[in-house]
Amino acid sequence: MASGSAIRGSRVGAGPMGEAERGEAAPRVIISFYCANKHETRPSFASDCQVPETWDCPRCGLPAGTDAQNPPAAPKNEPYKTHLAYVKERRSDADGQAILEEALGKLREKRRLVQAAMASAAARN
Repeated sequence: MASGSAIRGSRVGAGPMGEAERGEAAPRVIISFYCANKHETRPSFASDCQVPETWDCPRCGLPAGTDAQNPPAAPKNEPYKTHLAYVKERRSDADGQAILEEALGKLREKRRLVQAAMASAAARN
C-alpha cells in the first residue's frame, strides 16, 4: 500500500487557489490576427493596453495583422554574404587594385630584406 497524502497534487501548507487569492483579473479583450498563410491567432490583451500592429503567428512564424484580407507580407530573407561581398560593396575595383599593390609592395620589401639578411649571413660563414 502506498504511503502518502489524502490529497494528491498538493503540498503541505497550500491554500485555496483561485480568483479570491490572486485578486481580480484585469479586463481582457481578444483580438484576431491573420498571417499570410491564413492562420488565425487570438491572443488576449488587457483592455487598457495598446494592441500591437503585428503579432507572430505561433503556427508558421510569419507576421500576422488584424486585417484578414490584407495580412502583412512575409519578410524578405537576405542571402548570406561573404566577407568579400561586403568588401566589394564598399570598395571599387580601382581601390582594391591600389590596396593590393600596396600590400604586394610591402611583401616584396620584406622578402628583399630577408634575402639580404640570409645572403650576408651566408657570406660570413
